[in-house]
Amino acid sequence: MTALRKILLASVALTMSSAAFAQDVTVLRIGLDGGENEADQLRRSECVAEPLKAATGVSEVQFFPSPDYNGIIQGLLGGTIDIAIMGASSYAAIYLQDPEAVDPVLTTQQEDGSTGYHTIMVARQDSGITDLASTKGKKLGFADPDSTSGYLVPNVALPAELGAPIAEFYSETGFGGGHENLVLGVLDGTWDVGTTFGSGQGDFAEGYTSGNLRIMVDKGLLDMDDLVEVWQSPIIPNGPLMVSNKLPAEMKDKVTAFFKGLPEADFACFDAFTAGGYTNFVDANVDMYQTIIDARKSVIGG
Repeated sequence: MTALRKILLASVALTMSSAAFAQDVTVLRIGLDGGENEADQLRRSECVAEPLKAATGVSEVQFFPSPDYNGIIQGLLGGTIDIAIMGASSYAAIYLQDPEAVDPVLTTQQEDGSTGYHTIMVARQDSGITDLASTKGKKLGFADPDSTSGYLVPNVALPAELGAPIAEFYSETGFGGGHENLVLGVLDGTWDVGTTFGSGQGDFAEGYTSGNLRIMVDKGLLDMDDLVEVWQSPIIPNGPLMVSNKLPAEMKDKVTAFFKGLPEADFACFDAFTAGGYTNFVDANVDMYQTIIDARKSVIGG
């Protein structure tokens, strides 16, 4: 066999192998981060399974809840998770380890057209804490080390506003085990003050229009009269819906098109999947998150 014939045969085999790989995607795996309890995550997300199967031709859509953000980050890096919607810092963690692992294809949009939200620092209403100055010497709880609003942004923005490093200003810091648990920890006194997230739009008394506080209010877990807002961060870009680059390009396109069309096709499902308060999915790209990538590299290192 001539060398040229070997090359041609190898090329044909590679092409056939690639085509077979594209056809062999029979399962799509969606990661659910640890922002709230597993049962509620699954309940909110299950509506996408059947229409996503129909749109992509796969035979099964599986959901993988994780008790923390890092479980989904590692799944996306390792190729065991195909799709996830997470905060910008989680995307930055992935990008800093492997810029080619995922693409941030879409993000959520509020009614006014904005695509951002805020860290909301809260304390118990009866704690006597009313502003940042009155949090000095208190116990500060963060949501999760991979949370944008619950850890990264406060660590970037707070020292300048406090006039001191966080470790010096507070008597103790730690993690609450996700946003929902963090707020519950503030309510039960585990933490004097804690960082969670919200749109900053609408009424604080209702938990704002979207975010963890509103989710907890809607689930009957929180009465906003029990909390006071202590601090609100500068605006943070809404987190991306990420699709693994281990999927064939055609499948990635189908997944992206499905989610982009979901608000119009089934708004109730879109509203549930994104935890409420948003009106649409819009296109996203890495440039939207460069500031967060740089901040994470500076504060956490990857």
